[in-house]
Amino acid sequence: MTYTEALNYIHSVSWRGSVPGLSRIQALCDAMGNPERDLRVVHVAGTNGKGSTVAYLSSVLHAAGYRVGSFTSPYVRTFNERIAIDGKPVTDYMLASATETVRAYADRMEDKPTEFELITAIGFEIFRRKKCDIVVLEVGLGGRFDSTNVVTKPLCSVITGIAMDHMQLLGDTLAKIAWEKAGIIKEGVPVVTTADGAALKVIARKAYEKHSRLYALDHSFDVIGNAGPEDPATGQMVTVREKYGFAITTVLPLLGKHQRTNCAAALMTLLILARHEKKLTRTVLENGIRHVQWPGRFQVFKAGDIDVVLDGAHNPAGIDTFCKTYEDVFASRKRVFLFSVLADKDYSQMVRELFHDDDYVICAPAPTPRSADPKAMAAMLPCKADWAGTIA
Repeated sequence: MTYTEALNYIHSVSWRGSVPGLSRIQALCDAMGNPERDLRVVHVAGTNGKGSTVAYLSSVLHAAGYRVGSFTSPYVRTFNERIAIDGKPVTDYMLASATETVRAYADRMEDKPTEFELITAIGFEIFRRKKCDIVVLEVGLGGRFDSTNVVTKPLCSVITGIAMDHMQLLGDTLAKIAWEKAGIIKEGVPVVTTADGAALKVIARKAYEKHSRLYALDHSFDVIGNAGPEDPATGQMVTVREKYGFAITTVLPLLGKHQRTNCAAALMTLLILARHEKKLTRTVLENGIRHVQWPGRFQVFKAGDIDVVLDGAHNPAGIDTFCKTYEDVFASRKRVFLFSVLADKDYSQMVRELFHDDDYVICAPAPTPRSADPKAMAAMLPCKADWAGTIA
């Protein structure tokens, strides 16, 4: 199987979308000899901040000398980014070879796996082949019925902030969404969360039911950032403190107060792991965070004298975070946007918060059939807007 054939096969079942339930992924993993059981996993769920938290965890673990697998979605440039070893996307050959192995089992199943279930199984197969010491596994959607939840005994469960997204599948309140995310909590496995309010109450209840110790932001640990504007060139200072215990200060290259929170979740998780993983020293934690890379999350480029910001915010909570980070970094400036969004997102609320009267916006289609029509988007904006391309 070639790389192109592998991608064509994976995407050939994309029409099935998300089909709740773990029966297919469990059957597929059973047929494969349960590669997930050979892996030591940190499992990460949440609405926003999952990917950044995975990036911090992976960077520190790699700095400690572990072979680290990471599983994330979506990708920025190439599909291979979704499955990485030591921060580097897997090779075309490795992806194709693992896909060929998984396909031999998947094609024999009467109830065929979904696209994401296939990708999850391919990830497990690659991580097993590469003999990863630790795998940082990001949930795709929700948690309880997400295919990554076939993992039964992670080292730690991490739940980042909870916000309104995918309501048609996860529920129409924060408590309902949190209940789905809390489905990754396993018996006796420690839980780290940055959720608050009603969502935190749900997570705490689930942790209690599972006899799992809960580490919650502002209760078990907290985070302090530097005051004043953030510099895209130097990042920001951050201090994470465990209550009645360890404190660590380091430089965080990613911008925004929300990144302090994501970093805090990662460092608290690493402090838990450090009780048994002696490689995770203070110096390793500091250096691992200092060198983290995570493209597309308020990523700032220079084009002459112009600052260009690339960000993948895709729900109202993410847009709110983008706006606050922009003000912290740039304050008030003349702004030009290139804007794309998926049709199934609540973008009417997004654009009300994102765009000012004096902004100029070019609406463009996202490279997917799910894209909102750029011409229709431009017509509803509260500022000067044009559109490029359209949806057939």
